[in-house]
Amino acid sequence: MAVQEKHRFDEQALARFMAANVEGFTPPLTVEQFRGGQSNPTYRLTDGVGRRYVLRRKPPGKLLPSAHAVDREFRVIAALNRTDVPTPRAYALSDDESVVGTPFYIMEYCDGRVLWDPTLPDVPREGRLAIYRAKFESLARLHLVDYAALGLADFGRPGSYVARQISRWGKQYKASETEKIESMDRLFEWLPANLPVNDETVLVHGDFRLDNMIFHPSEPRVLGIIDWEISTLGDPLAELAYLCMLWRTPKDWNGLLGHDLDELGLPTEAEMVSYYSKLAGRAAPEPALWEFYMAYNLFRVSCIRQGVYARSLDGTASNVRAAESGKLVKPAADLAWSIVVNMGGASR
Repeated sequence: MAVQEKHRFDEQALARFMAANVEGFTPPLTVEQFRGGQSNPTYRLTDGVGRRYVLRRKPPGKLLPSAHAVDREFRVIAALNRTDVPTPRAYALSDDESVVGTPFYIMEYCDGRVLWDPTLPDVPREGRLAIYRAKFESLARLHLVDYAALGLADFGRPGSYVARQISRWGKQYKASETEKIESMDRLFEWLPANLPVNDETVLVHGDFRLDNMIFHPSEPRVLGIIDWEISTLGDPLAELAYLCMLWRTPKDWNGLLGHDLDELGLPTEAEMVSYYSKLAGRAAPEPALWEFYMAYNLFRVSCIRQGVYARSLDGTASNVRAAESGKLVKPAADLAWSIVVNMGGASR
């Protein structure tokens, strides 16, 4: 779409910056804005010979100190450009606010498909398994990188990832709580008391899911993983379980629960966990451990949805989708607690 008034900037200043800092750039410059990217405004740039780029910038206005970290996104993408993890090429980072008004970076434009529906209705049945395999292959590649060798040893705190996440999201939930939910109260007690013993640390994306990948226009191949805003050092099983929540959540949450997987040509959760484990060189997680991670991720989702819902009530996120988040807080918490009960953990 055309650039929104509140997100406009001096396009000539950007063109001058690109001429000096982006190899191959040829003026003049045309700027459009993506409809998504509301956290960090995101733009499609086209130069005079048709080359396309993507610009992501901090939004204008007063921001929280650690929020909208475009420099952090650029750092991890640039590092991963040296690996086999599919990432857009990182071109340039700038904190010079005289160019577009806020810090920004420029990366490659991946011309491909964003697949929003996990049932893949636009992909022939016989091609759907390959899409799922490509998704899990990309995750395994990410978790296998030597982050220290890439200069990312200080990109997060090693160890205790799940404990810190429970504390962080739990505090945000309590700060935005609007009703008493019994299953959430139980999870607040049970999860910290039953933390997993394993404490492996890898580089994690933080929001690794289907629609944060750009696939080749016709091949089952990931061209680029995008939206690295909350990437850090973390627990590989926590991220794997986040991706696998698809199989535990119902259709109206855009999940796979209730779909006939065989009819759709889609794999099962167990098949993809096994596939990832072989690629990553790890043993498949023990059932009780895996169920813990699933309950943890649903708890995390409930906390995030509660925060979005609270912002919709105070007007800082006043839109239909934000308000709808409130309806999903309790069901996600109830589902998480039912997992705990089913694994026999409710008495512990």
